[in-house]
Amino acid sequence: HLVDVPESAFDKCAEDLEKSIDEAVSHFPSDVVLINKIFKLLGLTEDPKAKDLSELQRRKLKRTQTGRIAGAIIANAFLFHERIANTREHIQPIHQLFCQRRVSALKAALKAWDDILEINYWPIFDASRQIIDLLDAGTAGKILQRLADEAERIQEQGLLYENDLTGHVFQRLIIDRKYLAAFYTLPTSAALLARLAVSKMKDIDWSNADKIGKLRIADFACGTGALLSAVYDQIANRYERAGGDPADLHQAMMEQVFYGFDVLHYATCLTASILSGKQPGIIYDDTWFCTMPFGRQKDGTVKIGSLEFLDKAEQRILFHTGDPAKQVGSHGEDSLKVEVPDNEMDLVIMNPPFTRAANHGGEHANIVNPAFAAFGATKEDMKEMGARMRDLGKKTCYDGKAGLASAFAAIANKKLNPGGILALVLPLVSAIGQSWKKFRTLLAKDYTDIEVISIADAKIQDISFSAFTGLGECLVIARKKSASISSQDSSATHFVSLLQRPAKLAASGEIAKQLTTTETERKLEGGPFGGTDIDCGHEKMGETILANVDKTNPTWNPVRIQDFELIQTAYQLTQSKLHLPRRKAKPLAMTALSKVGMRGVVHRLIIGPPYPAPFYQTKSTPKPTDTYTALWNHEAKREHYLICQPDRKLKAEKGQEERANALWQSIAGRAHLNLDFRFNAQPLAVAITEEPCIGGTAWPNVNFAKKSWDYAFSLWGNSTLGLLCHWWHSSRQDSGRGRTTISAIEKLPVLDFLALSQAQIKQAKTIFDQFKSKRFLPAYVADEDDTRALLDRRVLCEWLGFEESIFKAVRQLACKWCAEPSVHGGKQRHKNILLEKK
Repeated sequence: HLVDVPESAFDKCAEDLEKSIDEAVSHFPSDVVLINKIFKLLGLTEDPKAKDLSELQRRKLKRTQTGRIAGAIIANAFLFHERIANTREHIQPIHQLFCQRRVSALKAALKAWDDILEINYWPIFDASRQIIDLLDAGTAGKILQRLADEAERIQEQGLLYENDLTGHVFQRLIIDRKYLAAFYTLPTSAALLARLAVSKMKDIDWSNADKIGKLRIADFACGTGALLSAVYDQIANRYERAGGDPADLHQAMMEQVFYGFDVLHYATCLTASILSGKQPGIIYDDTWFCTMPFGRQKDGTVKIGSLEFLDKAEQRILFHTGDPAKQVGSHGEDSLKVEVPDNEMDLVIMNPPFTRAANHGGEHANIVNPAFAAFGATKEDMKEMGARMRDLGKKTCYDGKAGLASAFAAIANKKLNPGGILALVLPLVSAIGQSWKKFRTLLAKDYTDIEVISIADAKIQDISFSAFTGLGECLVIARKKSASISSQDSSATHFVSLLQRPAKLAASGEIAKQLTTTETERKLEGGPFGGTDIDCGHEKMGETILANVDKTNPTWNPVRIQDFELIQTAYQLTQSKLHLPRRKAKPLAMTALSKVGMRGVVHRLIIGPPYPAPFYQTKSTPKPTDTYTALWNHEAKREHYLICQPDRKLKAEKGQEERANALWQSIAGRAHLNLDFRFNAQPLAVAITEEPCIGGTAWPNVNFAKKSWDYAFSLWGNSTLGLLCHWWHSSRQDSGRGRTTISAIEKLPVLDFLALSQAQIKQAKTIFDQFKSKRFLPAYVADEDDTRALLDRRVLCEWLGFEESIFKAVRQLACKWCAEPSVHGGKQRHKNILLEKK
């Protein structure tokens, strides 16, 4: 049953289907009243940017959005029609319906759909039928003809049974996606996550249909149903391998097992249609695929979709896919409710929205709360929805800085039963980001058998498991503890790093198979010997490693790694051991940065907004005579040397002179740490200014009890070992870049300067003076940088007293580090090295 279609063929088919939809809706009428009727029927809302357009432009955008969604719904109906025609003798296939003149073919199509609705299939055909009813016969005939032709072509290519095809297209068409951040889970990713999740469901007799029918599986951000569809396949496959007929499960699966919720009601309809298509000939009476209220309601309150389940188990819904009598809108019942009791779900699987409430600029610069900006929400609506979320998120793992994904994780935790399985697609920053600490702490405390999967590829578009995200992602699967599970079982976490995203379903299956059958894994704490390989045939697909996670401050550093020897070396450094590949471990005193230094403050406390701040920036070029200066942003041409010049002149706000002076006295200094290190463009992890200044967005201050430690910090931070520690400690969700936060740098592993002798402290100044005029190349070519190599030799052999063999091993380590995709980001090396050296 595994239809192994290459992802490229799948994407090409989706592109062609999208093109055919655009061609079909070119016939869509321009009548404003008619467009508004269909717009309302589909539950659409205008693009938030439409308010900045002219009336004519708004009408055109509204027509395009309405026509595309309507076209996708009709296209989906045709694809499903073909499948039903294969199982029902009285339902004519498409080519028979359209062998007549267009108008009579239109009547024939509507008659066929009415016959199908007599069977059921309301989630698929009811909306399509209503759209066609609103159009004139000529327009409807042209649209139906074009989409019917495409459905036939897809059937001829053998892609008709690729259930997520229209879901893929839907995601391309949803204008509000940029605010909802609801991204489509790729079929290969969905298959991998579903198989790993279902494999963790223990003590289930997969040969017993009655027991399977008692399972409860939910997706509270189901979108177009890719994940639920993949889970359905896994359960059906297990039942079939146990000797059963998957058709025997279908009615129970639709009526009892699966729960899907979303704020887009055409998405919940599509989810229902995709799962219906698993056994199109089998009828069911009801489903639990529901559209949730979002935004301002008729009674004046605000609702935040599925997140309302954080409040109570019973919630009002807008739309129910299972019964025409329960469909609000076209069929009109206005008091529908659904109940999802706490601690009852056996599996919660989601790819939740990633949107954050924080407003830091970019395309969201003028949006009060991007997390709730969809569906035409007003500023007041967004404020109230944000307050609602903060209220419901109290005492959960939700964090506003982490975004809505952490709120959906809180719902999953609330609804899972003891022993239930959590399976999530999350942003890669969830592995290390401070805003995700509550989520990681929750898993460390209340979950076991934790697995974190990431992708080590170089290109940003290739390190996500979803389409169109532009963000690094990871898969997180874990089992909620029950009374029978010892607390000791959760001490270790499995980290899997794939070299690239699986391109085919077969590859996803093989990866999942190896991960579920591997009995021995190398450990992060075991020394620089690498992880356990994951192979597909003769091709290496990635590595897996077992790591103990600190329950009090859990971080998942081993993500997006190509060579696990690097992180094993980095971990050993945190344990005050220099353990290099092929070398015995040697002692090297290390500590956290906060133990030897004091970090500065977040830049918003210096110049604001949103806080009343004591300083403002001027446009003047800073001069040595200026009272207040700052090293604020990155500028490549001045960052090739250990000493950097301030780039901003600051002035005290009127009435804030005392606060400005006090802040200067408390944080201004000479040492600055690179907070947003672009490894493939910037040379320095630590910059020194000749005179004290304030550190800003990119270069916060790090002050030490002894000013002479500034030089030691610069030497260590810009050596290969310092670069390795910086990379290990940073989030690697971007290509060729390591981000960290002002609070997170307190835990940055650094050389313990307290353990240095007075002679070594004095020697650091001497070495620094010898290097301050030497030019460094960007970090991603540290292995070919003569200045970096010389710095390594001076630091390791002369300053710290190690032998020559250790220096050579560190230079080999530099080669390994520079080969990491998260370091070079796919940037070409040799041509750029020559340019940099010139």
